[in-house]
Amino acid sequence: MEIHRVAAFRDNYIFVLHDATQGQAAVVDPGDATSVLQTLDRLGAKLTAILNTHHHSDHVGGNQQLLEHFPQAQVYGGSEDRGRIPGQTHLLREGDRVSLFEGSAEGQCTADVFFVPGHTRAHIAYYFAPATAADWGELFCGDTLFAGGCGRLFEGTPQQMVESLGKLRQLPDTTRVWCAHEYTLNNLKFALTVDGANLALRDRLAQVEAARAHDRPTVPAELGLEKQTNPFLRWDQQTLQQATNSSSAVQTFARLRGKKDLF
Repeated sequence: MEIHRVAAFRDNYIFVLHDATQGQAAVVDPGDATSVLQTLDRLGAKLTAILNTHHHSDHVGGNQQLLEHFPQAQVYGGSEDRGRIPGQTHLLREGDRVSLFEGSAEGQCTADVFFVPGHTRAHIAYYFAPATAADWGELFCGDTLFAGGCGRLFEGTPQQMVESLGKLRQLPDTTRVWCAHEYTLNNLKFALTVDGANLALRDRLAQVEAARAHDRPTVPAELGLEKQTNPFLRWDQQTLQQATNSSSAVQTFARLRGKKDLF
């Protein structure tokens, strides 16, 4: 399965998953149909599935136009998003599995579904486990986990977000995080204000600054590096508890998120 990162709007990423052997493709969070159609045309691929992580318009805004071109495509989203995702055909829950691309090798194009509320009350994520020990796992997490940060809490609570991020934190370090926005530079600049002694964070910030200076994307990110440098996956670290004058995971996370909202 090839993954093609498609830039959209000011800082969104859409992801086209392509099975070249079958000439089929799926798309994750198509806020814009035009850029997806251009990518499909370049690949010579037929769209068979739309994977939505949540209902926000910059993630689902292209659904209907894509369905006009590919009316047989299946539309996946969280069960709690019933009525909020255009064209939704499948209502997914924690533990469900989504198999893409008929004729592909079993398991190689199958995603496990995680229920990760916080950013919204219905948010889900899709995780493709590696086919072999030498491969990457692929995580499509929408606006729950960002490179160096996490999503704002629009419909959920700090408790929910800690539990959701905790699920994702348990995935192998060799997981690539395909988050939906290019927020990394700002996220890491904030992280440095609360975790300034973190040498891995300082090194990562320097690398990201160099990449963005040349307009290079920072997505996907490696989950192992996120665990070392992303404060929103480090709520149980003493340094961050001290920086937020907190004594519990949820309180630490909530105060970090509050600081980031004002950054």
